[in-house]
Amino acid sequence: MQSRTLVRRFHDLPLRSKLVLSFLVVILIGGVVSLLIGTRLEHRTIISLAEAKVRHDLAAAWVVYNEKLNGIRDTVRLSAEQESLRQALRSGHFDGLAARLDKVRRDYRLDVLTLTDGSGRAVVRSRRAGSSGVGESAAGTDGDNESRDPFVARALRGETAAGTQIVPRGELLKEGRDLADRAYFEFVPTPMAAERTENHEESGMMLKSAVPVVDDGAGVLGVLYGGLLLDRDYELVDRVKDIVYRGEKYKGHDIGTATLFQNDLRISTNVLDDKGNRAVGTRVSREVNEAVLRQGRSYLGRAFVVTAWYITAYEPIRDIDGKTIGMIYVGMLERPYIDLRNRVMATFSGLAGLCTVFLLVLLAYIARNITRPLAAMVEATDKIARGDLEHRVDAEGRDEIGLLAQSFNRMTEDLHAAREDLTQWGRTLERRVEERTQQLRLTRDQLIQSEKLASLGQMAAGVAHEINNPLTSILLNTHLLLETHGEAGEERESLTLIAEEAARCAKIVSGLLDFARQTPAQETPADVNDIIDRTVQLHEMQASVRNIHIEKQLDRSLPPVDLDKNKIQQVFSNLAMNAREAMPDGGTLTITSRLSRDGAALEIVFSDTGVGIPGENLPKLFDPFFTTKSFGTGLGLAVSYGIILQRGGTIEVRSEVGRGSVFTVRIPLVDKTEENPKMKEA
Repeated sequence: MQSRTLVRRFHDLPLRSKLVLSFLVVILIGGVVSLLIGTRLEHRTIISLAEAKVRHDLAAAWVVYNEKLNGIRDTVRLSAEQESLRQALRSGHFDGLAARLDKVRRDYRLDVLTLTDGSGRAVVRSRRAGSSGVGESAAGTDGDNESRDPFVARALRGETAAGTQIVPRGELLKEGRDLADRAYFEFVPTPMAAERTENHEESGMMLKSAVPVVDDGAGVLGVLYGGLLLDRDYELVDRVKDIVYRGEKYKGHDIGTATLFQNDLRISTNVLDDKGNRAVGTRVSREVNEAVLRQGRSYLGRAFVVTAWYITAYEPIRDIDGKTIGMIYVGMLERPYIDLRNRVMATFSGLAGLCTVFLLVLLAYIARNITRPLAAMVEATDKIARGDLEHRVDAEGRDEIGLLAQSFNRMTEDLHAAREDLTQWGRTLERRVEERTQQLRLTRDQLIQSEKLASLGQMAAGVAHEINNPLTSILLNTHLLLETHGEAGEERESLTLIAEEAARCAKIVSGLLDFARQTPAQETPADVNDIIDRTVQLHEMQASVRNIHIEKQLDRSLPPVDLDKNKIQQVFSNLAMNAREAMPDGGTLTITSRLSRDGAALEIVFSDTGVGIPGENLPKLFDPFFTTKSFGTGLGLAVSYGIILQRGGTIEVRSEVGRGSVFTVRIPLVDKTEENPKMKEA
């Protein structure tokens, strides 16, 4: 009944009021629906960007973790190659060896460095160098049988083993009570954690490596193993935090955190509890526990971490037998992204409100102008309806009918003019919308690429450090071999060449670090054809071995251009190497240099007859760490793209599966980054 009354009252309203109220309802409904949809889309967009950032951060954390493990492996391996260990194991006399091993352990910040004989019996524990002798009977701490340890067992078979291990309290006590005390945790009550029957943890989680001590004549003489106890050791998680988040804070709280878990227990973290202390002893949420520890898969998304909600990424840590024994975690506070979403939507709501008020005022004005000529029209039609068939609309009269005729005439003219204006305005609006759309697409692409390069910058340091570890080992071993050879001979020349090439590799790694830190290019006038010739010379030998013919089509009249020769050669070398690897059964690599059609840039084209690139991989081709090769790092094209972008140029790619790929490097003759400093910074 009440609804019928409202409908009747609406029908009794003046036409202008009906128009205003009708459009007001439409505007309000459309505004509310748009606000709800916009809020949801904005939230999904912001959170998806945060999850992508956390995914990259987790990859960086793994780089740091593996770098630490590789450093332990290399330290133990180099120590195991000392002649003093072989002599001691042959003779059974270990005087002074514990002190020397203890110095190595302290210098390289290891918690354990222990030597066993060929049966796996521990004969020297370096941590006890100051409190016990060496080579004691089985009743002493140095006489324990470690052959059942999976790392020692593999080393006794002549293998080098490295990985993560859960070490029981009894084994920790053999090395020292301080290690056992570090590994002991009373569980701290944690909201949303899964229930456990026990209330404490005694075992520890250790990065460990075991290396056989080999005698050429007698085989494996013994095993040297070393490790770093991760429990309450905060160096690794703090380094991840410094590399990835660089100390960023939001309202006094660290934006990013990192944690190592033993099972579901935090043993090393920079997450703080409500008292401002590191939250060791707390446990992970039930949801993450189920996904990572029980199902053995990665977890990416929103999770409650000790005291707050974070955008998180977790991955399982497995021992050398593939069993899940813990987790590695990185996360960012969710609050900054929620606040950003709220600010964007508040701004959007405010603008929508202002637009609604403006539309209401405009609507009232339009409704008034619409209803006025309608009243005159009603009066004119009323006279005609009364039978005044001779009545004519006098366009020149001053009475009501004349005004109505003039209104009709003006209306016709105005409608025609308005239609023309609207048509022209529509075309102008379409053109402006298209221009704005292009600008937004360009801005979006630049932001996406900047994020990729930022991720590459964050990762490059860790990657370079990991490469430095084997390079350091190569250099050390080469110099040791040089010391044992005479001053002349082919072997010494070969060793000298190895040392020089390893040093050159180290220089290349340093260049990668320079690029990651956005160091300015060292540009000098250069002939791009000379750089191509030098690149081809480096790759001709390997190409010929793979039955690949390199064909050069170079325009020798190209003008010199300011370039960083080393960086540009690095780009050309990456493209040539990728082309070579794309032709496993041989083929032709054609390198062309030419002037662009507009004469504003040099174009260097690398065209191969290889297997081609699937269409779904083309958009991700320049993403940092994207690779389809089992042995690749995915950095080559990302680094190359950054170098060319820094110079103000572009890299374009066309590919067809089964027929080959074409990479076109475009280098402006004038460095556009000097005209646009923001591009230089990108």
